[in-house]
Amino acid sequence: MIELKNNPAGNFFLLAGPCVIEGEEMAMRIAEKIVAITDKLKIPYVFKGSYRKANRSRLDSFMGIGDEKALRILKKVRDTFGVPTVTDIHSAEEAAMAAEFVDILQIPAFLCRQTDLLVAAAKTGKTINIKKGQFLSPLAMRFAAEKVVEAGNAHVMLTERGTTFGYQDLVVDFRGIPEMQEFGYPVILDATHSLQQPNQTNGVTGGMPQLIETIARAGVAVGVDGLFIETHENPAVAKSDGANMLRLDLLEGLLTRLVRIRQAAIQ
Repeated sequence: MIELKNNPAGNFFLLAGPCVIEGEEMAMRIAEKIVAITDKLKIPYVFKGSYRKANRSRLDSFMGIGDEKALRILKKVRDTFGVPTVTDIHSAEEAAMAAEFVDILQIPAFLCRQTDLLVAAAKTGKTINIKKGQFLSPLAMRFAAEKVVEAGNAHVMLTERGTTFGYQDLVVDFRGIPEMQEFGYPVILDATHSLQQPNQTNGVTGGMPQLIETIARAGVAVGVDGLFIETHENPAVAKSDGANMLRLDLLEGLLTRLVRIRQAAIQ
């Protein structure tokens, strides 16, 4: 099990990185910057990057640079900076392949009820981060977690990422964080995907990145165990989810303020 929940500073842990691996140099630059920030602030850190984006609205959307190439970049980040890594998987067949390169396997929200996917992920022995479906209540996530545990793997994390509100918006019900914590697993708040505006008529997901700090502050105040933040050097030219990513040069200031909130909350 990747130990992230308990740390000497009492901080939340952080899963952060680009939406998708666009290339080695880009991934290494982002990882180096975030490692320096999290070391300074004593925040346990996991580098996040999808090796492939399977859930796209349009056929011409960018999906990745090639599975093995991207996975090897994730491994290089881990080996170079000594931090765990996390990536999404989309089918049972991908679980064992991805597990050779990363430390945490992430189950996308739309797939959180897929039994064969959860069981295959569990059998790798890796920590499994299950994102809460936009269509599920927080309490319903116990059943997704139980599938992993009953398959022989107790290393589970759950991520809140908003609930569908109408056709093109999401809301975060912060009551869900303590509700899911009652299951006994670390709970993460995805502060960037929670601000997506899906199902736009142009086929490209929108977002409200100006509210990332608002969502993150609320989550930390509520007592979330970890934060998930997608970040990019220039979201305007990012090849995936640029509309709701945090600009990388804003990350240190944000995390500094969030650490102060956590310290105040635990006093």
